[in-house]
Amino acid sequence: MPVPVPRQRTGSPVAVPAPAVPPVSVPPMRDTVTETTNGTDLTLLVIEDDPAGTFTVPEMLDAAGTRVRIRTARNLTEAERLLTDDIHCILVDLALPGRVRGQSDEDADELAVLRHVLRLAPCHAVLALTAEADAERAAEAVRVGAQDFLLRTELDGRTLSRAIRYAVERKRADTAQVKLAESRLRAQENARLERGLLPTPLLQGSDLRFAARYRPGRSRALLGGDFYDTVRTPDGTVHAMIGDVCGHGPDEAALGVELRIAWRALTFAGLCGDELLSTLQQVLEHERESDEIFATLCMVDIAPDGRRAGLCLAGHPSPLIARRGQAAQLLPYENGGPALGLLPNARWPRRQVELGAAWSLMMYTDGLIEGRTSPDGERLGQDGMVEMINRRLAAGLRGEALLEAAVAEVRELNGGDLTDDVAVLLLDRVR
Repeated sequence: MPVPVPRQRTGSPVAVPAPAVPPVSVPPMRDTVTETTNGTDLTLLVIEDDPAGTFTVPEMLDAAGTRVRIRTARNLTEAERLLTDDIHCILVDLALPGRVRGQSDEDADELAVLRHVLRLAPCHAVLALTAEADAERAAEAVRVGAQDFLLRTELDGRTLSRAIRYAVERKRADTAQVKLAESRLRAQENARLERGLLPTPLLQGSDLRFAARYRPGRSRALLGGDFYDTVRTPDGTVHAMIGDVCGHGPDEAALGVELRIAWRALTFAGLCGDELLSTLQQVLEHERESDEIFATLCMVDIAPDGRRAGLCLAGHPSPLIARRGQAAQLLPYENGGPALGLLPNARWPRRQVELGAAWSLMMYTDGLIEGRTSPDGERLGQDGMVEMINRRLAAGLRGEALLEAAVAEVRELNGGDLTDDVAVLLLDRVR
């Protein structure tokens, strides 16, 4: 049924005569709306099959200065073609036939067209247009997802313009609430993964001091595949490990949690060295999503007297040690084994290392050494890392302060957040 249309850009009133709806003038509008729509042009897509043409002008301008451009589609096929990124609001006539493409007569739904539009345009504000006799169906339209409904008998320029602007704001508010809820869920998931990947060390009874830092890579709220752990077994041996699952998604993080938990359980069961890593490889092969997934690992077991350690490397960078009175250097890394998951029946030799009376042992993932140090793409590398740590040690930094400064400098040299995750842990023995 033809209805009055808001005035044109020239300001002259325009109305299409209709017996049931007398022409209505458009009084000045004084509604207060969110700043994001004040003075901002909006585009309305009208989906209705009235052959007389309810909306006869391409745009309207209200007294508040908001210009609304109008596009009209007679069916869903036209609507899909006209639904471009600049559409802010969609007005759906509930009188359209209640069956969409691919739906049988038995499955016909009086709100099928509206539901289809909501699926088609999940980010757009949607209004329902209905007759006064269909007020109950209009209320149901709001329940299924429309921002509001308009009655044909009450439709005029003021009402339409106001409804469009408020529908857009309501949709923005709804979207913001959804994003906030998603953000909270991600934070909760991140906290659960963090507890699994970065646990509290079990060092009761040990004289070693522990410190650790973790920084996710660029554009990731969730932790990646880096993980570490440190425990002291009943015989007084301190076991520490750090690892990295290739990739950065939640699946890799979950796999890292499984490997860390398995490592802790196997360590308390008395396994170490090659036997422990062989078992971890079996866990990885069983749990990974693809045969291309692998993990690197570095393990040390420090004797109860704190002066000696066993070192096992599975495709992972060698730790750095700083002994009292000596410059920091990398522990021997020759004869290390492959990353877990690469070769069946692989072996990982355990190398005995003399630590000395007082020392600091730093274990890290490759995100720390793969940051760039120049515009031409040169990377920090292990040698650059050793030089950086020695400078910080010479400045008197130790423990938490040393790790904080090292990670901050690597990020600064890179010119911003690192591409890969960075995990670093430090064990100190002071005598």
